Amino acid sequence: MKAIVMAGGKGTRLRPLTCKQPKPMVPIAGRPMVEYILALLQQYRFTEIGMTLFYLPDLITNYFGDGREFGVDLRYFVEETPLGTAGSVKNAEAFLDETFLVISGDALTDINLAEAAVFHRARGALVTIVLTKVATPLDYGVVITEEDGRIKRFLEKPGWGEVFSDTVNTGIYLIEPEVFRYYEKDQEVDFSKDLFPLLLRAGAPLYGYVAAGYWSDVGNLAQYRQANYDLLDGKLKFKPSGQEVAPRVWVGEGTELPPTAQVEAPVV
Repeated sequence: MKAIVMAGGKGTRLRPLTCKQPKPMVPIAGRPMVEYILALLQQYRFTEIGMTLFYLPDLITNYFGDGREFGVDLRYFVEETPLGTAGSVKNAEAFLDETFLVISGDALTDINLAEAAVFHRARGALVTIVLTKVATPLDYGVVITEEDGRIKRFLEKPGWGEVFSDTVNTGIYLIEPEVFRYYEKDQEVDFSKDLFPLLLRAGAPLYGYVAAGYWSDVGNLAQYRQANYDLLDGKLKFKPSGQEVAPRVWVGEGTELPPTAQVEAPVV
């Protein structure tokens, strides 16, 4: 199965960290955020990967190249003008000729993608939205499903009076290529605001899969700090870059620590 990583975001809420780099390249414990996403895809044997780019694309292409160094085969789809989430994926339509996975390159997660793919196939879904439960759903797209997972309602960033579920959209989707019949190329189309409501009205098989595991959209500076803490605290299945020289103490290549230095874990 192929995958497409959406990595075109400016990440304005993470300024000044994103003034000179795209949000997917902002480091989490020493590695660009999107590098963890590629590691997750490789773990679940998604090795043919497309990446949609818009903001400062050269910083991403120069770092990852053809992907070989990271164990994947990467190709890039650069937008001349912003096309929205669904529009950017439509830009890679020729590449996406089979069931494919869409995942955000500017989030941090270790969700089991294989289990989501099994659910998608078992339901015969056109689109499966991977969902997670959060304590405060106000900043996310809230989704409510039938018992079998079929989506019956969703709402983008509700107010407290509108909250009807703690289950939210992670921005991870399993999609059949037939979905491209529903919208045109070179138009700005968003998955949550435009395409999914259209599919719901059309009665298309749109499902939600509630996943276990860690997920953070790293949407602001407080969440960015927390994502770093969470990784260091072992709340994800990934480890920071560098060599673990003592329990939860990682040292990067070329780093020198004096013998007298007292290091309090966890730290990179």
